[in-house]
Amino acid sequence: MQLPAVPGAVGLSLAAFPVSYALNCIAALAHPVAIAVTGALVLLVLFCMVYLLGEGSHSQDPLFYVFTVFSFTSVIDLIISLEEDGYISGFMEFYMKEGEPYLRTAYGIMICYWDGIVHYLLYLAMIVAITQRKNYRTLGLYWLGSLMMSIVVFLPGNMLGKYSSEIRPSFLLNVPYILIPIWAGMRLFSQPKPLPCCTAEKVAAEQQRSLYQRPLDLGLILFLLVAATFTFFRGLVVLDCPSDSCFDYIYQYEPYLRDPVAYPKVQMLVYMFYVLPFFCLGIYGLLRPGCTWLPDWALVFAGAVAQAQFSHMGSSLHHRTPYPYRTPEEVWWVFLLTNVLYALGPHLLAYHCLRSPGFFQPAAPTGQDGIKKHQ
Repeated sequence: MQLPAVPGAVGLSLAAFPVSYALNCIAALAHPVAIAVTGALVLLVLFCMVYLLGEGSHSQDPLFYVFTVFSFTSVIDLIISLEEDGYISGFMEFYMKEGEPYLRTAYGIMICYWDGIVHYLLYLAMIVAITQRKNYRTLGLYWLGSLMMSIVVFLPGNMLGKYSSEIRPSFLLNVPYILIPIWAGMRLFSQPKPLPCCTAEKVAAEQQRSLYQRPLDLGLILFLLVAATFTFFRGLVVLDCPSDSCFDYIYQYEPYLRDPVAYPKVQMLVYMFYVLPFFCLGIYGLLRPGCTWLPDWALVFAGAVAQAQFSHMGSSLHHRTPYPYRTPEEVWWVFLLTNVLYALGPHLLAYHCLRSPGFFQPAAPTGQDGIKKHQ
């Protein structure tokens, strides 16, 4: 028996509702160790079911099983966020009490929304692509950046913030979200890139144009310069820089950066030490032709910044964030405009790399079709 791709994945993921409701009714699951063991067993059984029912044409790509299982956990995260915001009840109370109580924070709720909606749709889209033998490398790299950003902020934030004393055995259920994306990323980067519809002459002509003849590239470079400066500034803010501008910013515009949960501080430091260098490399890639690595990494960082900005903006305004750390209403428009533009820039860069690949292709001898049209 072979599992139909999307109907099977959707049906399996929606089983999260009855499964979580049934587990919530079991009184024995009031102990942290019991919750951790049960969670691990559910994931193991689910993987075995997907493997057995999906044996066939899909089995040639092991990421099919990963995306199907992760679609189930995405629905679990959506249930958590809906329950914590009061839209539903009676599903994940047992897990929130003795499993991962830090998911009750505004940041925990926001990352659950993102995983339950955006990641879930990406999983379904990639499952469809796998079953139809289509290339899903672009979607996969975007998902990889998004998932890795959530993990590198969420896990250290749990250990460093005020919930560090609330770490339970269920915390170990996050380990697969560290190891599997690393393995998946290696597979995604090893997949062949879609061939661009450019001839060698077009590539050469594109790469010979000066920066002033490429207004979009010039605009992206200016954005990256401003974004890099803003990234460095917010990094200084969370590092307690004593300057008046940092003091005014953290108290008047983004008081959430002072929240003792530590997620915003970790987020700004991740921006400073990882996203800031990418912005600088992006400027280099827009100035020097033939940087073949930029389109792939632009997708990864676009997904990463999208997840980070959604979680950061949502947490700054969410009612679970204590009032002194919420963004003041009188500066909402400044806060939202600044952070939305910050998230939009990497997406424009990734879109530009995908739509105008000639500048980022290796130089080929003119007169020869070094880059064939995709058949």
